[in-house]
Amino acid sequence: MDFNSKEFAAYLEPEAPRADIIQNFLKDHGIDSVKTVIDGKNHILVQFPSKMYNPQFKIKTVCAHYDRVAGSPGANDNSAADWMLMDWAVSLASMERFHNVRIFFTDGEELGWNTGVNEQGAFGIASVFKRLGFVNDDVFVFDSCGRGEIPILARQTFPENSSQSFLRSYNDLYERTQNILRRSCPGRWMSLPVPYSDNASFLACGIPAMAITMLPAQEAALYSRELLNDKNLENAVMNRSVSKKEREFSETPEYSYKERMPATWRLFHTQRDDIPSLTPGSIRVMGNILRTLAETVTPII
Repeated sequence: MDFNSKEFAAYLEPEAPRADIIQNFLKDHGIDSVKTVIDGKNHILVQFPSKMYNPQFKIKTVCAHYDRVAGSPGANDNSAADWMLMDWAVSLASMERFHNVRIFFTDGEELGWNTGVNEQGAFGIASVFKRLGFVNDDVFVFDSCGRGEIPILARQTFPENSSQSFLRSYNDLYERTQNILRRSCPGRWMSLPVPYSDNASFLACGIPAMAITMLPAQEAALYSRELLNDKNLENAVMNRSVSKKEREFSETPEYSYKERMPATWRLFHTQRDDIPSLTPGSIRVMGNILRTLAETVTPII
């Protein structure tokens, strides 16, 4: 794939029919897909032949949202990841052995960024999974993966009263995801607090989910230092409430939290989230991650 291709530029056009572009791309490469409407959101499920699945191993549900905030090209949030997963789907279709991958291109992720997780399109998918008992999938969310070469695995904390069975499942998936990154990007990845993406919908429904994004090395290192210097920054990133007392004892005024976040994240939902802001090196890194993910299978115990 190429960020400078005419096809990718067309995907970023303001009135581009993004769902149709995804499905037409898949169809042109001999891959079936279906548009699944849940709660008024149009999700795209990639359909691989049954021979690509082995019931003795866990299903890997992989998500990337294709919607974007109005007025923004959405090159990194989240067109780059869409394009990478579309290209990956072509590779998966030609694998000689099973891969157990289920891909969703989700609609409505951006609806939850300032209104709550229940408005996210993926919340409907997660709710259906829970209702049907599909709570043992390994769920991976890729969001904003076109800028930088350092994969960032979202680090989460949960309330003390969280279900112990959920925490065990979550920690197991977290460790296995770290192993995927260790193999695909040895010594070149980090685990840090990351703003919620579609993973929030699955977590809200009690389904463990991992979120992976990318950052330039310098931004990732600076962000890591800022987290150590300001205990309230993680709360701000995760949209958790910060008490008045905590703000009083913080050396960092609340209004400056945004300036302490990675520059990449400050491009989100703006006109500057464009093709020139992307870095071609991210394609190679993501290719390694997705290839390792496809090859990794986990027995159902």
